[in-house]
Amino acid sequence: MQYDLFSVDDHIIEPPNIWTDRLPAAMQEAGPHVIHEDGKQFWMFEGNRGATMGLNAVAGKSYDEFTMDPTSYDDMIPGCYDPVQRARDLMSNGVRASVCFPTFPRFAGVTFLNAKDKALADLCVKAYNDWLIDEWCASVPGMYVPMIIGQLWDPVAMGDEIRRCAARGARAVTFPENPVPLGQPSLSTDHWDPIWQACVETDTVVCMHIGTSGVVPMAASDSPFIQGIALASTSAWISCIDLIMGRIPRTFPDIKFTLSEGGIGWVPFALERADRQWERHRHWSRMDDVRPSDVFRRNIWVCFINEDVGVMLRHKIGVDRILWECDYPHADTPWPHSQKEVAESLDGVPDDEVALMTHGNAEQLFRWFERPTMPA
Repeated sequence: MQYDLFSVDDHIIEPPNIWTDRLPAAMQEAGPHVIHEDGKQFWMFEGNRGATMGLNAVAGKSYDEFTMDPTSYDDMIPGCYDPVQRARDLMSNGVRASVCFPTFPRFAGVTFLNAKDKALADLCVKAYNDWLIDEWCASVPGMYVPMIIGQLWDPVAMGDEIRRCAARGARAVTFPENPVPLGQPSLSTDHWDPIWQACVETDTVVCMHIGTSGVVPMAASDSPFIQGIALASTSAWISCIDLIMGRIPRTFPDIKFTLSEGGIGWVPFALERADRQWERHRHWSRMDDVRPSDVFRRNIWVCFINEDVGVMLRHKIGVDRILWECDYPHADTPWPHSQKEVAESLDGVPDDEVALMTHGNAEQLFRWFERPTMPA
């Protein structure tokens, strides 16, 4: 059986010319650009050297070759930064649609939130979004679902950017799983309402990726980092509870959130406990009469790569809430063995449920029914 796969979580390694091609000449030096140093390549922004080029971009390598940071474009396979080659890679594994998070801007655009010059940051956000739509997505029509970043320091401007890009075909926007560690107001305030309003108006999906708060869940600062990798999905659990027991889906009942790379096996217990606490404490805490689990099944989608326990619990989660992700080119990706790993995870699952989890739910959520057209 050949599975028809729609990946809702992949990662772009940005080519070096995105901002140098688009920013005014006076902003070129301060804007994002790549430098070469000691045989390595780094991003520079506002005079500060960033991380090496390819955060965890290890697709195509054996496990014993994995590192967190490839040091140059030459240290990655071309599909990391070349959209046409990536489409070939993904389509060779039966993946025919892909939602891509940024890397240099960080998964939710936080690099530009932290910028000193917000006029420059605003132009950087718009330049990325225009590049994404005009070049990355247009290079293989039908393959890439446009997901934009926004001006996190200005929710009104971000709402306007969502509307601007939605008119150009964008289907999603990335947003931090928790803005508080970033020095921003919580999701319990109305600070972010202009963003949610724009998303509802344009039917734009809000994608929250683990790690976008900048917090790595570990027991101690000196714990081995591998523990943080193993615990990363716990941040999705926190985000889920923050949403389903919070004000956003109650104020904007048509809003849509995905919890990217957070896994799914934890969901049934999280919902069970949330409902139990809602039943006991909703009166004094002044919650409404909508169960958290009902909010989840109306407003939230969760994602898996290869997860036996989560698939076993799919009916307690809701088959229509589950999306598949490839995570190309990161270390969790099943590529180039996506078909094999999906087959192992979905062994014994009825065909109609397989179709929903591998592509049908994503098609409906992102309103994306196209098939890719490779360039001649």
